[in-house]
Amino acid sequence: MTVPGPIRQDRNAGRNRFHRRGDAHEEGLKADERMSTAELGVTAAADKGTRAASASSVGLVAVIVAATDGEPRALTVQVEGQAEGRESALPAGPLVPEHATLERGLRAWVEQQTHQRLGYVEQLYTFGDRDREGGQHDVHLLSVAYLALVRELRPAGLAEAAWRNWYRYLPWEDFREGRPPALAEIEPRLMAWVAAASDPKLRRMREDRVGLSFGIGGAWNEERVLERYELLFEAGLIPEANGQNGAAVPDDLAITGQPMAHDHRRVLATAIGRLRGKIKYRPVVFELMPPAFTLLQLQRTVEALSGIRLHKQNFRRLVAQQGLVEETETLTSGNAGRPARLVRFRREVLLERPAPGVRLTPTRRTV
Repeated sequence: MTVPGPIRQDRNAGRNRFHRRGDAHEEGLKADERMSTAELGVTAAADKGTRAASASSVGLVAVIVAATDGEPRALTVQVEGQAEGRESALPAGPLVPEHATLERGLRAWVEQQTHQRLGYVEQLYTFGDRDREGGQHDVHLLSVAYLALVRELRPAGLAEAAWRNWYRYLPWEDFREGRPPALAEIEPRLMAWVAAASDPKLRRMREDRVGLSFGIGGAWNEERVLERYELLFEAGLIPEANGQNGAAVPDDLAITGQPMAHDHRRVLATAIGRLRGKIKYRPVVFELMPPAFTLLQLQRTVEALSGIRLHKQNFRRLVAQQGLVEETETLTSGNAGRPARLVRFRREVLLERPAPGVRLTPTRRTV
């Protein structure tokens, strides 16, 4: 299974092989264990007198996803030195000489900060915008982001580590209960931004981008998560648009979501869009499932990730046709209603066809 990690290139270009559980304990972090995410890039700015224009520092960022009780969750940590309301961050740390590879460095930082051992990991994207961390205007700070899928465990590392529903950060992405109320506030603000463009060509370009990304006058594409976030950023509608000093606006949290430290909300949006696309052609959703589960639990997990409700019978028909699961001998018990048969993932399907995913057939909804 391959996934790209280019610098500002097509997200669908080439794919990297994913890796199963690795041993990160051999990585000695030594003195660098004391570094926090807020310190990424410090070494690049140490000698301002001799720093070259191409100076850079490499950081590692993890988007760790679980699905618990039908809700999508991301593992977060708290960091200091951020604008008010932006203390929430993704597990991260710098690449240091003791790290034999990028992925081993990532696993080491995650285990140190959260005690979460990672299974499925794939490289997500490489972020290299200037002044990503603030305060170093002529330095490109590179962050290599990874997507990891796990089953939720209680964080045992930093006291501030916690699992959060990812719609806390992007509330406009959840269509499971109908059109998100946040869009009723966001769309007029975006259209005002469109109208504010003095050049007709620019105005038309903005209008087209807003319509395409937010489904105005057309269909909602659940995979365009990053495009929607970046439009809100460009329009100045989220705190991150004001740089590292952009504080959260309490009255806006239900509309434009909880901001995060640095550019981590952008990283999260990238991961959500990638995962929403990937579940359609690879069976990665089963990395989030227990060894045995019901078809309803599987459907609720796919709905949580995609942010849309699925047609029950069509979903079950697709799962059966694709041969993705097989029945066990066990029935559910202790719950109201009829017992349900537990099923498990058929790993043989990986050898039987090149793209065994779960195509989405949503119930009818209004965008």
